[in-house]
Amino acid sequence: MGYKRNSSFSESSENHMKKLLIATTNAGKLKEISNFLSDLEVKIVSIRDIGVFNDVKETGKTYLENSQLKALYYSKKSNLPTIADDGGIEIEAFDGAPGMKSKRWLGENSSERDIINYMKKIAKELPENNRKAFFKTVISLAMPSGKVWSVSGRVEGIIAKKSYLKILKGYPYRSFFYLPKIKKYYHEDQLTERQQKEYNHRYRAIQKLRPIIKKVLSIKD
Repeated sequence: MGYKRNSSFSESSENHMKKLLIATTNAGKLKEISNFLSDLEVKIVSIRDIGVFNDVKETGKTYLENSQLKALYYSKKSNLPTIADDGGIEIEAFDGAPGMKSKRWLGENSSERDIINYMKKIAKELPENNRKAFFKTVISLAMPSGKVWSVSGRVEGIIAKKSYLKILKGYPYRSFFYLPKIKKYYHEDQLTERQQKEYNHRYRAIQKLRPIIKKVLSIKD
């Protein structure tokens, strides 16, 4: 069953909504993007909803290339307008690593727990004056015709010496990412609803993509 978050519409109206596929296997990311688009008159569907389980290899050399590759692949497979993103965390002291390798920093078979344990070590060892980090993303919207649009978003913070105790499934780095301006971790338990959008790199990108989605899908204000 797809994400049905437009409660102001009747079930009958929803059945006539235009569908928008969010091409990700990350449940946290699916929930986040769905929430950011919940006020649009579209029916959000997932890869599971359409029964396409074969994953596309991320062979791109940049966030842009990978996000477009995934969006185009799943749009053609599903025959639906499709959103896909690619991004990662970039730690200044590591020359921007892990970046595109954020999910596979410790190897293809590494787990989120492996990353968390490694980050605990890094967090203790980073110098006080060089703890800056960025979350970056590129989000692409693709059509079955092959047309594609891309936008980017980022948020700046630091790697905290100690992690936030609660780990977010699908987001192992967020428990170490601290926002000095508001003195909070980049974590849903810490941030208000407004702050979850204001300091979210993916939300910043989605805001740039919204007018394109509305135009392409002919969604009226």
